[in-house]
Amino acid sequence: MFNYEKRLQYPVNIKNPNPALAKVIMSQLGGPDGEAGAALRYLSQRYSAPSREVQAMLTDIGTEELSHMEMVSAIIYQLTRNLTPKQIKEQGFDAYFVDHTTGIYPVSAAGVPFTAAYFQSLGDPIADLNEDLAAEQKARLTYDNILRLVDDPDVREPIKFLREREIVHYQRFGESLRLVTDMLDERNFYAFNPSFDKVKKKK
Repeated sequence: MFNYEKRLQYPVNIKNPNPALAKVIMSQLGGPDGEAGAALRYLSQRYSAPSREVQAMLTDIGTEELSHMEMVSAIIYQLTRNLTPKQIKEQGFDAYFVDHTTGIYPVSAAGVPFTAAYFQSLGDPIADLNEDLAAEQKARLTYDNILRLVDDPDVREPIKFLREREIVHYQRFGESLRLVTDMLDERNFYAFNPSFDKVKKKK
């Protein structure tokens, strides 16, 4: 199913460790509006999508969200490389360090572990796509909040890239919602007007 390229979607090259910042950015890995939830949401919803076009869109975006998990993990890893005990304690990374050392583990900025309760897959395309639209806006807002706290350009640039992709995903979900709505409107029309001649309508 997947063709894996062994490179990040956008380069991550962070020179200066900053565990306090890593703790904040971690929310976009395993937080309520993070990339893990997004990937699982879309890759689960695609099975009940009503058309091949919408299924393909959910597969494309769900797959891209996996690459965003990889980017966020790389950012966290590089921000926590070669930390001293003093840095760990002074920058509030000690609670995470006790449980996970500097391993990558999906939690929110508040330390709450990832849970599948963060996302829905309802089997109704209108409900699912509206949830997806809201999810992309919440993820965009989380990246906005992170950017308000980040000065390091090595961190800002990949975060800005990730934020821009949330906007693109929002647009694609909007297109899919319009496609599904038009499709359901047409089905309902012919269900209540069985004698209507589709061929004449097209002419």
